[in-house]
Amino acid sequence: MKFVSSIVGVILFVLFFGFALKNTQEVDLHFFLNYELRGPLVLMLLAFFVAGAALGILALTPTVFRQRRQTSQHKNTIQALQSAAGTGNAQPTPDAVKPAQKLAQ
Repeated sequence: MKFVSSIVGVILFVLFFGFALKNTQEVDLHFFLNYELRGPLVLMLLAFFVAGAALGILALTPTVFRQRRQTSQHKNTIQALQSAAGTGNAQPTPDAVKPAQKLAQ
């Protein structure tokens, strides 16, 4: 599996490197207040991709922290209920059902 993932990584690197070599022309990016930014197309695309990924991660952080807090609260509740029931961390006992007996012929 490690071999397959390294082969896929090499193929993706070659594809992205070829993409970068084909997109070296200069582009102008116009902002408000007559601010202009010039640079290679591939660097502009990379910069906006990184900015989008960073904004996506920032948008997810409140959800991640809320889920972690809820998980710890649920663990505390489970421990409190187990200690109140006196079971602690004991494994549940199987049902007290007698095995079926063979019929006499």
